[in-house]
Amino acid sequence: MSICFIGGGNMATALIGGMLKRGFSAGRIRVVEINAESRVKLHTQFGVRAVASIAEGVTHSNVIVLAVKPQQLREVAREIEPLLKEQLVISIAAGIRAADLARWLNTQSIVRTMPNTPALIRRGVTGLYALPSVTAEQREQSGLILAAVGHTLWLQNEDMMDSVTAISGSGPAYVFYFIEAMQQAARELGFNDEDARRLTLDTFLGATKLAESSNEDVSVLRARVTSKNGTTERALLSMDAAAVKASIVAAAHAAADRSRELGDELGGD
Repeated sequence: MSICFIGGGNMATALIGGMLKRGFSAGRIRVVEINAESRVKLHTQFGVRAVASIAEGVTHSNVIVLAVKPQQLREVAREIEPLLKEQLVISIAAGIRAADLARWLNTQSIVRTMPNTPALIRRGVTGLYALPSVTAEQREQSGLILAAVGHTLWLQNEDMMDSVTAISGSGPAYVFYFIEAMQQAARELGFNDEDARRLTLDTFLGATKLAESSNEDVSVLRARVTSKNGTTERALLSMDAAAVKASIVAAAHAAADRSRELGDELGGD
């Protein structure tokens, strides 16, 4: 593969760093970045070729990764469309449907993806959807690129991308929200900021690792910690009374609904 990233922001740099760690050649990566300072930084950090010209990047690559903001993608597509031959186009722009991108670029070689922010530390998870005309080789190329920053999940139906957005795409924010609440409670119970942060983060990390290493459902693990008439049961009863679980589920549905709305708003003619 020779790859051109359109946009050199956080997710692009995460992907580039992950690919290089997996042995991919820096000489086969180009990045189109309009900011001169960012171009210098990209070249210094990774040894890749960073250019200002979309034409220079696209015409020398057989895989194009669209790593710009969704609101910018339509304008970028206008510049790319005349330059495309048979390149594979991978989009990591949230909300833009593959069919709309295919229409803008006049190509069916489109893979739409939804990575999440833990990709920045190579602990992400990415949903991928390919249009039917994408070849097996192109699917493999897409998977290799996104697997450089974490796990991947191929979707058979693009509608499921809204669900991926709601669970893993927005999910880190839900976790941070709960961490905020736990830290606040720790401070109110007498801990200083540093100790509140450490207690909370280590609890989340440990519980996640325990769930990951166990073959049992998390409901079983939760029940095992919950002694009858104990402190944990009292806390969970309080959460149930406040409909915390139902609120989290409803929030994920709201995120999926908003993802569908954004697809309609961003993908118009």
